[in-house]
Amino acid sequence: MNATNSSRLLGASDIRELAARVDITPTKKLGQNFVHDANTVRKIVQAAQLRPEDHVLEVGPGLGSLTLGLLDAGAAMTAIEIDARLASLLPQTIADFQPGASCQVIEADAMEVTTLPTPPTVLVANLPYNTAVPIVLHLLRSFPTFRRVLVMVQSEVAERLAATPGTKAYGSPSVKAAWFGDWSVAGPISRQVFWPVPNVDSLLVQMEAKTPPGDDALRVVLDELVTHAFRSRRKMARGALAEYLGSDRVSDLIEQAGLKPTDRGEAWGLDDFVSLARVVHGSR
Repeated sequence: MNATNSSRLLGASDIRELAARVDITPTKKLGQNFVHDANTVRKIVQAAQLRPEDHVLEVGPGLGSLTLGLLDAGAAMTAIEIDARLASLLPQTIADFQPGASCQVIEADAMEVTTLPTPPTVLVANLPYNTAVPIVLHLLRSFPTFRRVLVMVQSEVAERLAATPGTKAYGSPSVKAAWFGDWSVAGPISRQVFWPVPNVDSLLVQMEAKTPPGDDALRVVLDELVTHAFRSRRKMARGALAEYLGSDRVSDLIEQAGLKPTDRGEAWGLDDFVSLARVVHGSR
């Protein structure tokens, strides 16, 4: 998919004019930092690697910078926006800047959305720091049709999602996200392309979906194991998991999975947690 030469994307003056039209002052609470650089938008759209058959889901379209870029590339898409003022403004912005393009705008909290009119295959979004991981995991759990994810998030969040065992950034989000696919950092985003300019760095992080290693029942067990394992990072696995698995059998279950009770959770990869989840699930 390629943008047309007649495309018109949002610039800095457009962003401020649209924000003033609906009396929007960007807030930290909603993580509102609007992208105003068309070249950055085109970079993100290109990195999304869209296919003609894809249906894109965008979360938090805001004033529509990325939305217009995706539509200009020919994407069929749905956008979920929690702010009523922004949700009501977006259709008119699309009509003004991309005449003839169509995007279904849903006013909702993405964390509460479990059904959509069209199954999404690609998630593209600019997500705030404090809700990025919960939103991504919720959507991946709710929509198994995703084949790819590309989100712009604070650097620390991107590093957590893409982290490998034994690294400083590796933790609960790393394992839970790995259930759905292979994650990697796709590149930096300058602070200067946002209004207002944030005081943190941002990265693009991407995921290529793969067949999950089990069903939802096994994933639930794995998620519980991971949560407990990383709750006390310094504890050995037998100590960290004792409350969840029972102190009388925690070591035996870990050994049945071919793992060491004296390991720390941060040493285990997805396959290790899957092995333990299978043992625990089978013991119930």
